[in-house]
Amino acid sequence: MVQKDTQGPYAESSSLKDDVVRSLRGMPGVAQAANVTYFTMQVQGNDGDDTRAMVVGMEPGQPGEPGYLLAGRQLTRSHYEAVADVKTGFALGERIRIRRHDYSVVGLTQRMVSSGGDPMVFIPLKDAQEAQFLKDNDAIINDRTRTAANPAFNRPGVPGLLDAVQALQTSSHNVNAVLVQLAPGFTPEQVAEPIRRWKHLQVFTRMDMEEILVAKLIATAARQIGMFLMILAVVSAAIVAFIIYTMTLGKIREIAVLKLIGTRNVTIASMILQQALGLGLIGFIIGKVAATIWAPVFPKFVLLLTQDAVTGLVATMLICALASTLAIRAALKVDPAEAIG
Repeated sequence: MVQKDTQGPYAESSSLKDDVVRSLRGMPGVAQAANVTYFTMQVQGNDGDDTRAMVVGMEPGQPGEPGYLLAGRQLTRSHYEAVADVKTGFALGERIRIRRHDYSVVGLTQRMVSSGGDPMVFIPLKDAQEAQFLKDNDAIINDRTRTAANPAFNRPGVPGLLDAVQALQTSSHNVNAVLVQLAPGFTPEQVAEPIRRWKHLQVFTRMDMEEILVAKLIATAARQIGMFLMILAVVSAAIVAFIIYTMTLGKIREIAVLKLIGTRNVTIASMILQQALGLGLIGFIIGKVAATIWAPVFPKFVLLLTQDAVTGLVATMLICALASTLAIRAALKVDPAEAIG
């Protein structure tokens, strides 16, 4: 559940009051509901270096906390504890700094990243609200001065009005979204429709959020990566074609001898094709091994799927087969008389 007419905290900014969750917990089909906040910032470690991470504010034991840990424990206190993804480089017991406060890393998780690939750091909701929405001390003092100078908030004969307004300005009760888990026997739409109608919130199911992330949020990046892949495919095909063609030209006399003794063109073409496929297979194996070794030390999380590897292998074989056509054409034009010329 996010702010009305927005697409959620992953694609757009969303701001809700944290008391909305109370009314959602009483809706039919809602098993659990919890506030969460998301914001990306530079988190400082013990060594003084900054790490780009998405800070997640969540309630311990509620939806939004990491599903599993590699080491340590989940958050149990309401302040100054953190669970970090291993890609942040933080260790158990390390002290990290988020905005004005220091946090102790009590747990490590894995594969918890933002849509941009930044690792996540989980902290208690109250701390995250303060870090995200509360201004620094100088800004708070300036706002108090402006408020005191405003006659609408500093009326004579209305004691307590100015103090109430200033207290409201320095307190943070906003969150970015509310995560809901369904009760057994209810479908997502059965729960979402009454909330849209009566609570005036925008509701997204898991499938809706996946659609937003894939089709809208990372669509431009996906097109860029696709363009790079096309350029690499064309360049790879040109390199393979040049190598196979050069190797074929170096064997013109041998090819002529084969033709002179009656070898069919299909056999000669298959030999060149096998050479090109062998070259592509060697290159694919080297690339796959290198990717598997380097993926764990890549700055951002890289998910290597078997399906993607199979698709890459098929694409590599097709590129190599296409690149061999130039060399095959040159070989089939060889005159058998060149064997004795």
